[in-house]
Amino acid sequence: MIRQLARSVREYKWYAILTPVFVLMEVVLEVLIPYIMSRIIDHGVSAGDISYVLKMGSVLVVCAVLSLVAGYAAGHTSAVAATGFAANLRHDIFTKIQTFSFSNIDKFSTSSIVTRSTTDVANLQMAFMMLIRMASRAPFLLISSLVASFSISARLSLIFICMIPILLGGLLFIIYKTHPIFKRIFHTYDKLNRVVEENVRGIRVVKSFVREKFEISKFKEISSRIFFDFRRAERINAFNAPLMQTCTYATMLLISWFGARAIVASGNNPDIGLSTGGLMSLITYTMSILFSLMALSMLFIMIIISRASAERVTELLNEESDIQNGPNPVYTVKDGSIVFENVSFSYHKDSPKPVLKDINLTIKSGETVGIIGGTGSSKSSLVQLIPRLYDVTDGRVLVGGVDVRDYDIETLRQAVGMVLQKNELFAGTIAENLRWGDPNATDEELVEACKVAQAHEFIERFPDKYNTYIEQGGTNVSGGQKQRLCIARALLKKPKILILDDSTSAVDTKTDALIRKAFRNQLPETTKIIIAQRISSVQDADKIVVLDEGRITAVGTHEELLERSEIYRDVYESQLKGVGIGG
Repeated sequence: MIRQLARSVREYKWYAILTPVFVLMEVVLEVLIPYIMSRIIDHGVSAGDISYVLKMGSVLVVCAVLSLVAGYAAGHTSAVAATGFAANLRHDIFTKIQTFSFSNIDKFSTSSIVTRSTTDVANLQMAFMMLIRMASRAPFLLISSLVASFSISARLSLIFICMIPILLGGLLFIIYKTHPIFKRIFHTYDKLNRVVEENVRGIRVVKSFVREKFEISKFKEISSRIFFDFRRAERINAFNAPLMQTCTYATMLLISWFGARAIVASGNNPDIGLSTGGLMSLITYTMSILFSLMALSMLFIMIIISRASAERVTELLNEESDIQNGPNPVYTVKDGSIVFENVSFSYHKDSPKPVLKDINLTIKSGETVGIIGGTGSSKSSLVQLIPRLYDVTDGRVLVGGVDVRDYDIETLRQAVGMVLQKNELFAGTIAENLRWGDPNATDEELVEACKVAQAHEFIERFPDKYNTYIEQGGTNVSGGQKQRLCIARALLKKPKILILDDSTSAVDTKTDALIRKAFRNQLPETTKIIIAQRISSVQDADKIVVLDEGRITAVGTHEELLERSEIYRDVYESQLKGVGIGG
């Protein structure tokens, strides 16, 4: 886990290395300052030697200034290293997500990925900054102060040794109790993000059904769980401060008590025993030692919180895509022919019932194929196997005579233009959205693709035409306009296979007919697969596939299926009656 996360430091490693160096310089100077002060008191003030006071005072000022400079440098380098590490980590997570298959995304869920990329990375950034600064400063200061204390009075310094096990025992108890709670909190954060995401996406549905109060109560319930878990964890963490203060004050009282007796016994002579300057140094070192332990306790608490985040981020970074290139991938797709051979498919390998079963289907290059079936008949699952958005469980899918698993994934997907059931437009102009299909497309090519998709006419009616800004998700265009823009975007890829997954459901029948006519005239060599609920959208296809519960029940032309497919005939008659009633 640590090795995996350390890879994200990269170009900032020298900042991370320099931080402990500056911290070490700062600590050495901080330890020297009490020693110099004790010398000033014992050999300057007590002896009335002003020249000695001025000389050592100058050294004290120089040490203080150098300590300040070293502290500033450590703060700067640690901040740069931590923010750079977080930026690289977010980049690595995002890059990794781009390699995921749909099944990988399904495994983590969108809300969980968002939490891991934001909240978890922020926790790791804070922990990393504390680690490279506090984790080096606290031990350095602790060891240096202990050595200096023992050099002044070994007997009094044994008080520190007695206090350290008490503090460490308390810290270990806190870590043991709070880590499971923080781990649970971050899983709850995933649910919280999911609720917010669902609410924002479905805000129109929420308002139309007047479900605001229900959504508020659902959010409040999950938010309350986070609140109560955090409160429970912080209650346990709260024992840390009184434990530290008790040990601090107890140590100072014991050192003051025994130190005063030692000063009286030595007659305040530093050459014989403990002196006033020595006692002041011991008290200062006491504060340094206990401050170091307090810093370590804060670091441990931060590690407790970030450990759960580190596990979650590492899990994401270590995830391997289910879909990868083979050892010798094919980089050319010959044509748009498609063959399904004994194909079965399940979204989960241990699922008792496959989504698709015994699919055998041959589609010639350039053919137009319609797919009809009821809701849940796995029409979308079937076409998603063609560009390897998912892999088959059994059998194989061939494109251009080659098993899709033998293709280079990018080559295969470039040859397949797909307009998914859920149309997505991104924030940006219409032209920018269209150029997702081909970043180098000319303005003339944009217009030509939009004419085929019957989108050019409504685009020209916008004041800014192709420079019209599209809001995130395409909320400022209608459903039919969004579908036509998505079709035009897919056409710009100049694909060998074009898949429309119920992508004309929001357009009127006249526009639907014009789109299909344009396909016949403009894309004669492209294989066209049209999934539709309306039979009118597929009745002029070269062949129509009827799916029912993940199986092909019939294949044929419109006329053939009317004769021998009861399912197709029932759908046709129900839609025909619907038209008659509407008229």
